[in-house]
Amino acid sequence: MKCRSVACIWSATPFPHRVTAVAASTHTFYTAGSDGSIIWWTLSTSTLQVKAVGVLCGHAAPVTDIAVCTPIAAEENCYGTKFSAIVSASSDGFLCVWSLNSGHCRCRRKLPPWVGTPRIIRTLPSTPRYVCIACSFVENSVEGNEFGDREAQSRKPPRCTILIVDTYSLSITQTVFHGSLSIGPVKFMELVLGDDEKRNSVFVVDSAGKQQMVSISEDPRDRGECLVSLQDDKDRLESSLCSEGLCGVEQIVSVLTYGNVAAFVLKDRCVFRLLSSDSTVGEVSFVDSLFSLDPHSTQTHVVGGVFVESDDDLGNPCMNHEFGNLSSVHFVVWNSIGYAFVYKISYQNDVFKCEPHAEIPATDYQPDMRLSVFFLQVNQYLVCIKSVCFHYEEPLLWRPLVTIWSPRHFDDKPGKLYRQCRMINDGVSFTNWFQRSTQLKGLGDVEATITSNASQSPDDVDNTHLDSISNYHAYKGEVVSSSMIISENLFTPYAVVYGFLSGRIEVVRFDPFQGICLDDASANLDEKPTACKQYFSGHTGAVLCLAAHQMLGSAKNLTYKRVLVSGSMDCTIHIWDLDTSSLIMVMHHHVAAVRQIILPPSLTVHPWSDCFLSVGEDGCVALVSLETLRVERMFPGHMNYPSKVLWDGARGYVSCLCQTHYGTSDATDVLYIWDVKTGSRERVLRGTAAHSMFDHFCKSISMNSISGTLLNGNTSVSSLLLPIVDDARFSNSPLSLSENLLTTSRSSPSISNLTELNSSKTNAGKGNSTKPNMSSLISLLSNKLPIKCACPFPGIVSLSFDLASLMFSYQNNDSVENGGGKPMNNNLKPQGIQEQNPSNHNSETLEGHELVSLFEEYLLRYSLSFLHLWGVDRELDNLLVNDMKLRRPENFIVASGLQGDKGSLTLTFPGQSATFELWKSSSEFCAMRSLTMVSLAQRLISLSHSVSEASSALAAFYTRNFMEKFPDVKPPSLQLLVAFWQDESEHVRMAARSIFHCAASHVVPVPLRNSKPTESTNTSSQTGSIDTHLGSITVESISPKAEKQRISKDEESKILAWLESFEVQDWISCVGGTSQDAMTSHIIVAAALAIWYPSLVKPSLATLVVHPLMKLSMAMNEKYSSTAAELLAEGMESTWKECIFSEIPRLIGDIFFQVELSGPSSKSVTEISDASFSIKKTLVEVLLPSLAMADIPGFLTVIESQIWSTASDSPVHMVSLLTLIRIMRGSPKNLAQYLDKVVNFILHTIDPSNTVIRKACFQSSMTTFKEVVRVYPMVAVNDSWTKLAIGDVIGEVNNASIRVYDMQSVTMVKVLDASGPPGLPTLLTAASGTVLTTAISALSFSPDGEGLVAFSEYGLLIRWWSLGSFWWEKLSRNFVPVQCTKLIFVPPWEGFSPNSSRSSIMANILETDRQLNLQDNARDSNHGDSLKQLLHNLDLSYRLEWVDARKVLLTRHGHELGTFQL
Repeated sequence: MKCRSVACIWSATPFPHRVTAVAASTHTFYTAGSDGSIIWWTLSTSTLQVKAVGVLCGHAAPVTDIAVCTPIAAEENCYGTKFSAIVSASSDGFLCVWSLNSGHCRCRRKLPPWVGTPRIIRTLPSTPRYVCIACSFVENSVEGNEFGDREAQSRKPPRCTILIVDTYSLSITQTVFHGSLSIGPVKFMELVLGDDEKRNSVFVVDSAGKQQMVSISEDPRDRGECLVSLQDDKDRLESSLCSEGLCGVEQIVSVLTYGNVAAFVLKDRCVFRLLSSDSTVGEVSFVDSLFSLDPHSTQTHVVGGVFVESDDDLGNPCMNHEFGNLSSVHFVVWNSIGYAFVYKISYQNDVFKCEPHAEIPATDYQPDMRLSVFFLQVNQYLVCIKSVCFHYEEPLLWRPLVTIWSPRHFDDKPGKLYRQCRMINDGVSFTNWFQRSTQLKGLGDVEATITSNASQSPDDVDNTHLDSISNYHAYKGEVVSSSMIISENLFTPYAVVYGFLSGRIEVVRFDPFQGICLDDASANLDEKPTACKQYFSGHTGAVLCLAAHQMLGSAKNLTYKRVLVSGSMDCTIHIWDLDTSSLIMVMHHHVAAVRQIILPPSLTVHPWSDCFLSVGEDGCVALVSLETLRVERMFPGHMNYPSKVLWDGARGYVSCLCQTHYGTSDATDVLYIWDVKTGSRERVLRGTAAHSMFDHFCKSISMNSISGTLLNGNTSVSSLLLPIVDDARFSNSPLSLSENLLTTSRSSPSISNLTELNSSKTNAGKGNSTKPNMSSLISLLSNKLPIKCACPFPGIVSLSFDLASLMFSYQNNDSVENGGGKPMNNNLKPQGIQEQNPSNHNSETLEGHELVSLFEEYLLRYSLSFLHLWGVDRELDNLLVNDMKLRRPENFIVASGLQGDKGSLTLTFPGQSATFELWKSSSEFCAMRSLTMVSLAQRLISLSHSVSEASSALAAFYTRNFMEKFPDVKPPSLQLLVAFWQDESEHVRMAARSIFHCAASHVVPVPLRNSKPTESTNTSSQTGSIDTHLGSITVESISPKAEKQRISKDEESKILAWLESFEVQDWISCVGGTSQDAMTSHIIVAAALAIWYPSLVKPSLATLVVHPLMKLSMAMNEKYSSTAAELLAEGMESTWKECIFSEIPRLIGDIFFQVELSGPSSKSVTEISDASFSIKKTLVEVLLPSLAMADIPGFLTVIESQIWSTASDSPVHMVSLLTLIRIMRGSPKNLAQYLDKVVNFILHTIDPSNTVIRKACFQSSMTTFKEVVRVYPMVAVNDSWTKLAIGDVIGEVNNASIRVYDMQSVTMVKVLDASGPPGLPTLLTAASGTVLTTAISALSFSPDGEGLVAFSEYGLLIRWWSLGSFWWEKLSRNFVPVQCTKLIFVPPWEGFSPNSSRSSIMANILETDRQLNLQDNARDSNHGDSLKQLLHNLDLSYRLEWVDARKVLLTRHGHELGTFQL
């Protein structure tokens, strides 16, 4: 399980966003942009305010379409609520599924190249889990010689692919159509229901109005391909608007369907047709309305339309009208400047009606302004989304503006033609966040007017916001065109680099966090850092790409160590000295804009390790040496700009993927493979083979990558551009990463360079002594980079903090202790164990320990500084700054985020409001961020006790205080928290449990929640009592209270469905789990709630969950079995015992079977995995004692059978003895009545006739004997350990005895009579002669071993047997009870009370006849209760101590009760 917390660093200027697609849900809507970004907006139902929450980063190419889907339906969900998401597609073939709740990317996948470029997504109305995707190919294809004339390429009929995709896993379940259509390229697609309202059909239309209908098989999960060729049915399925007299139409703007009616929206009118009969039912002309309103009438035309559903139709619009008839519905069309009309349309009984309903005013159009307009419905409101750009600006400066309108409410001010819709909310843009933060970058002079006066007219408000948008030209030159973070091979990032449209470059260092220098342990924390910003000027065009490289060559004439390489729109490449900010060289080998700088990968050898690749729009790729500052290789001849370039350093090849049309994924793409050494072109691959070979390059490079990404070094190439290879491949890599780090020159800039980079000064004196420890630290951290950085879009930098790497204890690793040599032992020592004798270490090793400890503290403080929610609790903030020495990141605009699937990210905008939206909407984010913060705080306490107060306050804030302060924050996900209950780090385990307890009462899962919570009931009811003395076991599985509250069969089936559900929820994809994790975590959560919060859950939950919990504990699952065993043990007495009492012996036998598997006869101990060993340790040390204490006779029966059924050298016998010790310490009174069986078992293990078992168990057996003698005073051995005496703890008055054993022959030699008082036989006859009572309270052998003294609390008697050695040795071994030699009555002491268990003789004599009769009648029924009462009142504190040869001292709880002469 991975717990990754994301911090996001924003530049001070907003990134561009031209909307290309929109989608809406209940309270949220999404706008997708041409740069691949998707902005997540929320609409508050109470205040009707719109907020831009964050940006979803999963695409590196323009997003073509987005749609709402349901990956897990309500009936499959077991939560009773449907799980909604949006699915997005980009032109490069990537699909992403984003959760509507948290914005988290559940799944990211690339479509195969044969399907083409995805263009349109529509959700299947009948099964919203599946979506239909229409893909098309670029019309022109490359054939023949790639150097031929590209314009003279043959035109082919347009090809199209229509797919059904499962949004749960993004797998293609059905190919509806694949081939050439008889119509033109598909421009519009809608899904319609057939006559039976189940069978879906795909309705496709080209730009000329030609249409086709393709049917889909009823079950989309039917994987049989349904390639429907429509050529035969052309007359039925194809029609053209030209036949209706619309030949003069240039182009159709949009096609919409509502039920059986299709609306063809043209630039000047809209035609409504029936899908069933293909006949026109009505037409609306826009010429008299939209075109006559604006003086620029030649420039305005209709650009879109949408059907607006009423409140009644929001469920399923197609179901709310008869087939062929259209009830009253609103239809909205808008023109290119945002002017919109709302029509009321109805079609019933072959009569079509269209009436103007309202209008929405337009933007004050300016000649130099470009505008893109979308309308969509959110609840009952209309949201207008405009993207604005001015001609004098770069194309990168598109800005979105959102306004909210109500089609049901109208303004008093009349519109230009009709009544005007009321504006609910004035213009909102996500740029508001940046306008508030501009002072951070010195851009305070930027004008940004945010009006919120609702009394203004909509025209004035809209125009005011356009004035504000027009002022964005103040950002001219300050808009970030490329960015990167310098972090490769560093454990903490060094700097963020921004390249601007003006050509200026800015480097912002993380200097506020560099107070702790790794090369100087005595660095002053309060010392003011050096300048944290550097500026580079020289480019005349926008900076498009960046890279930072550390020189690895040994050339003596090199005067620079770290270089910054930048490529620009001005066709030049600048090489800068990063240390001095000076220009080294300007290179002019490209004749078009330079788009990418590619650095050499990890295993590149010299001299190629100090080179880089430059990729230009001129189609050339050049290899430039940073040592010679010359172009060493030129790779020309690509058919166009190679958008994806990979450098395989191990094999010396460069692969360049040229896409037929930029940003698309087609089967006509071409892959060029070049040899770096010779500069020759090795191979050219086309189509599917090109993509397959490129994927092969990705896999081989990622295997050798240290950072785990395909991006080599520090470059501005988007982390989303190249595919992400699964982490599983890294662990299977044949190359040892630690070897790579130690042996290759490329990977050396790690800790040693961190010292130089992160500190403003160097300490040469200490640098030499720490080098051995540095190299070992490099090898340790190679696979555990704690912070991974990415730049998904220009101006956005993400830092992903991995909790497992941050919690890794480097200091306890042997390789560091050995001074950097080869690790002697790869196994880490348990955390928290310190060296017993530190004085034995040499000074160099101790200095290395101080260095590592200092580094760990620095890493934790760095992480906490970026992840903490600053500004919420001022008192806590001051405590963290003053006591914990955290540095608030004031030079950066920091926000939060979520890590998604395969490199995708969900990042919030700057500002607390956006971050709070993530806390309020995502229980997964709350759980992971809280878990990270509490774990880091606890870890910091273990490293530095001086920060314990601040760390405790920080942990309390994220555990409890934050939720109390903001009640609308979503409680953490319980399933996610229990996934970390078995984490390697103790701090993470404890943090997960603490947060679970704080959140459990707020977020009990719906199927488990008790609708009528009652007071906490005592589940261990007396009715489940067990009559163990008679050997008959009676168990009532459910107490009467639970019986009254029995739930219905329906509720019970819902609980079982929830326990067995394996759907991959959001939290699973957040932590990288599987469907097995989903099911097992449900079991753990239900079991924990049943134990700790029984009043909050349904009464029968314990009965339903206990058997899955038992199976899980024995399943040897590395993530959950130990946790399941601990929960079984913890709730055994209170919750599980009455449910599974009859199955306890079988469960004990299963544990012994697992123990037997690890025995010497099965395999060597070294072959057992650490996880398996840990699980078995939990089973033996935690679960087995609790099971044994719950059913002691059953446990004793099992271990006695193990003596004969398992091998004599089996570890089972040892485990049985250790478990007996744990029972004696945990439940000594309950075991007391079975002391005979316990002693017999121990004697079996030391039987001299079985030498194997005696040899294996002798030491443990004697330890167990000593524990028995220590705990139970009624067991005694003589000084020479040759004789053993054991008395009846509880027995009938006339039938008590003491048994004497010979330890050497392990046999019983004599029975001593300890029955009722002699001489008074008639006083205790029928009344109490057979009543259970305490028999022997203490035993002791005389110092010479020739006598035995016994004390009985019942009757306060001391008995003495004076037996000479002759009697012991010579007397025949008959078992006739021997009477005592002397009997002494002990006078009652102060405080002694004769109750039911401690009654004196006189109390028995004076009992009335009524009591005797009652006792006689109820003897059988109360036998078990009296036994329980006796065990409860059993006193094990009596001791008999010898004062001299014939005098004994009786004590209780250490207090003397009297000395008696024998």
